[in-house]
This record gives sequence, C-alpha cells and structure tokens, in this order.
Amino acid sequence: MAENVWILGIHMTRFGKHKDKDTLDLGAEAVFGALQDAGVTMRDIGVIGAGNLFGTGFGQQLQKQVGQTGIPVYNVANACATGATALRVAIMAVKAGEAGLGLAVGAEKLSGAGLLTGNVSRASKAHWERQGRYGAVAALDGRVGTETMPGVFAQIGMEYNHRYGGADFELFARISEKNHAHSTLNPNATYQKAMSLEQIMNDVMIAYPNTRPMCSANCDGAAAAVVVGEARLRTLSLEQQRRAVKVSASVLTTDPWQEACQVLPDVNTLTRAAAATAYEQAGVGPGDLDLVELHDCFATAELVHYDNLGLCEPGGAVDFFNSGAPWRDGRLPVNVSGGLQSKGHPIAATGIANVWEVATHLRGEAGPRQIDGARVGLAHVIGLGSACGVHILEKAA
Repeated sequence: MAENVWILGIHMTRFGKHKDKDTLDLGAEAVFGALQDAGVTMRDIGVIGAGNLFGTGFGQQLQKQVGQTGIPVYNVANACATGATALRVAIMAVKAGEAGLGLAVGAEKLSGAGLLTGNVSRASKAHWERQGRYGAVAALDGRVGTETMPGVFAQIGMEYNHRYGGADFELFARISEKNHAHSTLNPNATYQKAMSLEQIMNDVMIAYPNTRPMCSANCDGAAAAVVVGEARLRTLSLEQQRRAVKVSASVLTTDPWQEACQVLPDVNTLTRAAAATAYEQAGVGPGDLDLVELHDCFATAELVHYDNLGLCEPGGAVDFFNSGAPWRDGRLPVNVSGGLQSKGHPIAATGIANVWEVATHLRGEAGPRQIDGARVGLAHVIGLGSACGVHILEKAA
C-alpha cells in the first residue's frame, strides 16, 4: 500500500492586480514561500507539477528563477482545476516513490481579462442549434446549452430552482453577501469589502441570476505547495511534523459517458463522483468536515455544490443555506476565505489556494477568521470542460 502523503509547506500570494510582476514572478514568490514554510530548499524537491493555463513551458521557465536542479517537470493545463491537478501530479509522484518531496505550483495573470469561455466548439454548437436545444437547459444533472461560463452556471442554478424550488434571485445574492462578508477577514483576498444585499442585487447583471459581485473575480496570483511522504516526514524536525497536514484524499474526475449528451458540460455528476471517491479514500463523510472551500465561480455554483458535495440531503441546498450552516460561525463553514467571488480566481492558482485555506485552518494559523478546533476540511475545484478536483485534508495527530 502506498504511503500517506502530507503537505509540508504551502503558500499563496495576495490575489489582485500585480502590475509590477509577471506570471513567473508570482510563481516564484509562491514557490519560495512554500519552501520556506516547509523548511526545505529546491535541492530537496524531486518533481514539479506546474500549472498555468495561458502559457507554454511555464514549469521550465519558472525553474530559471527558483533553481534548475534537473528534476522532471510536468506542465499542467486543466481549466479551473489546473492547480488541483498540479498538486495531484506531485502527490502521485511521491506516492509512487519516484520523489521524496514534490512541489506543485499554479500561477496566472488575469486582471482585466473579461469573460472567459468554455470549450464547446463551433461544430458542436451548430449541431445543438440544429437540434433546437442550444441555449436551453437539459433535463438532467447540469448539462446546459451555452459556451460562456456565466451562462453555464446561471442555467445550472436556475435548473436547481426549477427542480427543487426556493432558489430565487435573492437567495443567490445572499450567498454572495456571505462570501463578501467573509472576505473582510482575509488579507490575501482581492476584495476585502462587505456588500449589502441591496448592493449585490442592484449591480450589473451578468447572466441572470448572477450580478457582477456574484461572479468570480479575474485577478493575478499564485499558490504553491510542498508535499512529502510519511517515511520522509518522520526524519524531519518535530516542528515540521507538527505543522504537516495529511492529504487523506486526492481525487480528479471528468464527465462519465452518458448516452444523453457528449457535448455539453455536466458539472454536477463529476463533482458528485469526485466527492464520493474522496470520502471513501479518506474514510470520512460530510458530517466529519469542519470547513469547506468550494468552487464558487458564481453564486449559483456554490448552491448546487452544497448538494453535489453531500453537505446536505439531495435537493436540500436551499434549506442548508437558510439554516446558517455555511457562514463562518455556522455548523459547516463554506468559503471562509471569501470564495472566488471575493478572494479572486487566477485560474491555475485557485486549486492550490483553496487547499492553502483549509490547511491554514487545520494548522490553527488563520488569524481572525480561524475556525476553532478544525481538524478535517475539504477543498474543491471544477474546470469547465470538464474536470473536478477534490482534496480532503486532516490535522496532524
């Protein structure tokens, strides 16, 4: 049986506009921060998973700034799951015994990027237009007919409301109100400002029911993590062992084959599958979680992922939110960082940044936003295309 893997060090830059830094500068800042946090150097690293969505050869270019030691580099581009995939590359290499320590890094420059689209080709779009289906919500599990991400997730939210009820415009805005309130305690967030329900609902409409504050913020940023196998960890200092965070599950999924549709994204099914596998790997259930960082690229996405991650009974996402559970002082805090809507979403960095948030709470180092007594947490990202990454972390005994 492969040995357990632990996060030894992890770091994220502040997310926002970095006019004086390019992608490599941000990536190097995150790497040096993670190495310092781990108490190791580049000479100790045996493999790199490097995530960047809009460049080529990012990992090798980054080595020129952080140290060229001849080790293998795997460049990763997997939509919004890029960072989680880079982390999984490092974890798998350590589990396989090919490296004692692995490094994962994701970095992106996205401030001012505007709307980003999914991967529905023109040919596929034409096919669905001929079928009279393009632009309509499919009958099952989040398959939708638009190629822009605001449209995809707007329709997913509306489909959830159609199926279960209670998810009106105001409820989605209240989810965003929660996340903006949480952001005021996160010094690394792009936006650190509370917004009233009225402000959110009266802002520019992007794709109903998501207004501008209900959408993830395109920004610049990077995050990096150092992972280590359990045997190697036991040779390190007691302080390094104390701060290490166990990776109890690391899962990546894509859309399963379905006769109904092979073209349009199904963000619900692959998240449910990833969550189920992760809970089985970790030997825990949703009831064991102390906090969750999920991929709230839009307020509508957060609601459906309460359900997809099993945080509530099927169809119970509205009741879960209305109970107050996902607030920082609730039963199961969700997106204490402020989420993508406030923290920001430099795509390749997000998967590792979500893990950083959970790990920081498990270490008891989250400052004023600390979830007291946190021992188990889940980090989730989803990339339209599709890919879903779920990591479950546990505090060192």
